[in-house]
Amino acid sequence: MNVLIVDDILLNRILLSELVKKMGYTFLQAQNGKEAIQLIKIHNFDVVLMDIEMPVMNGLEAVREIRNLPGILKDTPVIALTAHNPDDFMEEFTSAGFNELITKPYLIDKVDKIINKYKK
Repeated sequence: MNVLIVDDILLNRILLSELVKKMGYTFLQAQNGKEAIQLIKIHNFDVVLMDIEMPVMNGLEAVREIRNLPGILKDTPVIALTAHNPDDFMEEFTSAGFNELITKPYLIDKVDKIINKYKK
């Protein structure tokens, strides 16, 4: 699987990269939603792990833009990454276009289980 990791915090990108690598997947990284959209337009990702709060373009703005992309690009599974209580924001995340949500801190079993749901 090819995974896009989107987070403005380098340490979070490193942590997720290590988790994804341990699962045997390939990955690329982006620092914000704008970079993520540029990468999605030129690479075929099986799943995107995207932080919600980022500068330049946050995760909610980015997923809305992804859902407006042409063809199969708009159907790319996008998983929200957040430290927020999911019960407080789940409706906002799903209405924006996120498929799932993973809360921080990341647990390898949970990340693996969610990513594996989107294996082709």
